[in-house]
Amino acid sequence: MALVKIHDFYPNYRDEIFGGTDIKGMDIYAGTTDEKIGTVHDILLDDTGRFRYLVVDTGFWIFGKKVLLPIGSARIDYDAGRIYAIGLVDKNQAEQLPEYDELQPIDYDYEERVRGVYRDRTAGTTAGTTAAATPAVSAAATRNRDTYNYDQEPHLYDRNDTDHRNIKLYEERLIANKNRYKAGEVSVGKRVETEVARAAVPVEKERIVIERTSAGMSGAQPVAPGTANFQEGEIARAEVYEETADIHKEAFVRENVEIHKEVERDMVEGQETLRREELQVDTEGKPVVERRPRQ
Repeated sequence: MALVKIHDFYPNYRDEIFGGTDIKGMDIYAGTTDEKIGTVHDILLDDTGRFRYLVVDTGFWIFGKKVLLPIGSARIDYDAGRIYAIGLVDKNQAEQLPEYDELQPIDYDYEERVRGVYRDRTAGTTAGTTAAATPAVSAAATRNRDTYNYDQEPHLYDRNDTDHRNIKLYEERLIANKNRYKAGEVSVGKRVETEVARAAVPVEKERIVIERTSAGMSGAQPVAPGTANFQEGEIARAEVYEETADIHKEAFVRENVEIHKEVERDMVEGQETLRREELQVDTEGKPVVERRPRQ
């Protein structure tokens, strides 16, 4: 059965499977000696989506070797933020496991080598009598690559964290944010308009008026001898002026325009129905249940 990484099967596995918690990076400790074995590097699932192995990065002390831990041999303690490898005693046993190579496919023979290490450890710790070890020997005789199924070894592949389950209660909260977006823009420019203007200005012109009056023979008065000065040429001069219209155009400041922005504030209210999970404990019989206050 082909194995795939958890991200390839559940792209949003943190929220879908672990309620927002990622067990990648959790420390793994030996189940009996409490010695740190390594950290979770990845999780491998079968093609039905069931957990099969934790990929353990054992760290620098064996040069970064990665090994597999069957999910049934792992107990996840969410409160402590660590995982206990029930089937491993110390780092020396982890060194006996075949190295996991992400670039190489996992076949039946490789998995058998992995299972063999955990089977030996399980037999050594649980087979208190010869009779207790008999089922394992009988099962080994019937195992082969064509008929093998993970359900044949539930101690290796069944989830083993039921006694340390972390239940998350969720609630919805109303989050009020605001987004700033461009509602439009104002462009201020100038255009030239034309009109025909008319102006009138009064002008003056001077003119010379020459009036001649004849004295007549009957009314003529004689002049004294020598008084009459008969001469030719200019006898009087008068300057004559006239005005002309000077109509032209000049530019003036008609008005000043000031451009600025003002912010108008308003309050927008929204209403939503929020949900919240509450813990419900149902008991049957008279079990002792200790309810501790929420911290």
